[in-house]
Amino acid sequence: MGTSRCSRVGRHSWQGHPLLVPRKWSPVEDLGCRPDRLGELRLARSHLRSNPPHGCTAFRYDWLVPILQRLCAAHAPAVLAFELANRSYFAAFISDRGDEFYIHFTENYNALLVEQETEACIFHVLVDDDGTVLGRFNLVEIHDGTAVLGYRLAENVAGRGVATATVQELCQLAAAEYGLRTLRAATTLDNVASQKVLTKAGFASAGPAEPGGRPGTWYQRALNYD
Repeated sequence: MGTSRCSRVGRHSWQGHPLLVPRKWSPVEDLGCRPDRLGELRLARSHLRSNPPHGCTAFRYDWLVPILQRLCAAHAPAVLAFELANRSYFAAFISDRGDEFYIHFTENYNALLVEQETEACIFHVLVDDDGTVLGRFNLVEIHDGTAVLGYRLAENVAGRGVATATVQELCQLAAAEYGLRTLRAATTLDNVASQKVLTKAGFASAGPAEPGGRPGTWYQRALNYD
């Protein structure tokens, strides 16, 4: 598209809020569970369009958001809408959760929040500037510096590099904020897109897996504390 790419991860700020510039994509900001602050982010995006950091064109800041946020109660309606809108799309890659999952969504969602408090898992959502959830990026089975990464991305933003950039950002977050040393992820053999995402994000094949009972491969990445 004739636009330059960010060559490194840099930190910038706007009105005291940290703005992260991931490699080869747009800024991803983590303001925590504050959906009410999306108006501020729109203003921040406008600010960065006019004043892009060195080495990044203003065009890239059309993607100031999606924002990577830690899952909280306020995200529930948007997460349900995300799951319903992409149900058939996800079923092509993973086993469908069945109607019961949606009927008892609130109960299941609250259980996730309780589980997250145990620090055995950390759930994240990728939120657009209108509050729409575009993806879920989770760290589960956290133990002894290792976690299993799982993610799903909305069909309407698939194939744009969003998954790769967010996985890369989550790897940095896992090391710097959560103290993790290794991330593992499993994908089915026929899910070529996910394999490419993991490979581009620095993961390497680490043996056979059976995600959802289907033949697949484990991928693994050692994390650096930079």
